[in-house]
Amino acid sequence: MAVGSSNDFDLVVLGAGTGGYTAAFRAAQLGLKVALVDQAKVGGTCLHIGCIPTKAMLESAAFVERVRHAKEFGIGVGEPTIDYAQIAARRDQTVKRLWTGLKSLVDKNKVAWIQGVGRLDGPTHVRVAMEPDADNPGGERVLQGTDVILATGSRVKSLPGLEPDGKRIITSDDVLTGAPLPKDIIVVGAGAVGVEFASMYYDLGVKTTLLEYLPALVPLEDREVSQALERSFTRRGVTVMTNARFDPANVKATKTGVSLEVGPEGKKAANLTAELLLVATGRAPNVEDIGLETTKAELDKGFVKIDLRTMRTREPHLYAIGDAVGGLMLAHTAGHEGILAAHTIAGDKDTHPMSYVEQPRATYCRPEIASVGLTEQQCQEQDLPYKVGKVPFQAIAKALIGGEYEGFAKVIGNPKTGDTLGVHVIGPHATDLIAEATLAISLEATPWEIGGSTHPHPTLSEVVGEAALAVDGRSINF
Repeated sequence: MAVGSSNDFDLVVLGAGTGGYTAAFRAAQLGLKVALVDQAKVGGTCLHIGCIPTKAMLESAAFVERVRHAKEFGIGVGEPTIDYAQIAARRDQTVKRLWTGLKSLVDKNKVAWIQGVGRLDGPTHVRVAMEPDADNPGGERVLQGTDVILATGSRVKSLPGLEPDGKRIITSDDVLTGAPLPKDIIVVGAGAVGVEFASMYYDLGVKTTLLEYLPALVPLEDREVSQALERSFTRRGVTVMTNARFDPANVKATKTGVSLEVGPEGKKAANLTAELLLVATGRAPNVEDIGLETTKAELDKGFVKIDLRTMRTREPHLYAIGDAVGGLMLAHTAGHEGILAAHTIAGDKDTHPMSYVEQPRATYCRPEIASVGLTEQQCQEQDLPYKVGKVPFQAIAKALIGGEYEGFAKVIGNPKTGDTLGVHVIGPHATDLIAEATLAISLEATPWEIGGSTHPHPTLSEVVGEAALAVDGRSINF
């Protein structure tokens, strides 16, 4: 697509992931002339090597597990076989379809798409090194923006001394770009990425071991959710080791597999071996070599420091969003930050400060996990008065009908103020169900108001309504 000859824009967005393209589209809708710059395809990590391809593979894995229970539904089928190449092909088709849609939205919103390596040259200039193609001769363009948004994202990181080789020691990027299906795997790290891949591999028939340094899986979630997930994984057959200690430098990779000595702190270590070791120990922000030193922008613990009301850095016309600023490092959160920055730049005085407590969190393992607001432990740490309503999916007709009924919904309310402090769901379609809770917290609805609104029957959404009623001891069906 031709990008035009003008280098002057109201807004230049550096980085075209979820946060970047969301900011660009909204700014264009608000009447600004916008350029969107990235060296890769529009859609960024989330679309191409992150959220979307991962969830496509998880969907295939969950479908396999559902087929294994077909007889319970009166459907006669044999033991399902795994066509890993077809799973990957479907994954790639899904990504391509969404990418095609995004490219059309760039045109629809009249955003100038400029593909190349962008770098700040002062707070309002972006110098772009472009490879030649059918639409441009290559070379360099220097874009002048009245304002600039940094949306440079993040990359996978490993443990000190443990270097992924893409063959035996791999990252999530490798899983999504060609790593084969092994007969056994060790997953290091039990945050969202780790538990998702552990769940996927196990459902695809891979012997799976999950290691977590901290005492609990998904350690940022409510403790009851973490405990329920560990029970579920263990019951299914995943080997789970929390408080796991090993020396990354002593991990041995050969042509046939990986081995390491691991054990709880202070106890004798056991030798683990597997074909693959997947490192799922978090992500690092892309803030190096983007020209920050040519501006007054500051870093705080490796992330770009911003004002949460505006997403502005110390430079009056330089903003930053997404993984580069930390926060929750989630795609939908980056999009929300991008919208906030775009409205600020467009002169909207009615914006709100970015609140990460009000942002939903979603993990797509089986069973799914979703939450918004405070955990019970955070309420205790903040010395907040609270009361809890908790209802299992076993009390919900639609969950029994669907044959997936492990887990629960938990609603936390403040008995003094009536506020909804947090909502936590583990179970079928939890990531879809959390949207109601997010809206409720955003609108400052009380648990009684959540539960008092009519939830259609039979639906899974009833679990949130019942848990909200249970805060006051008034659940009808449990």
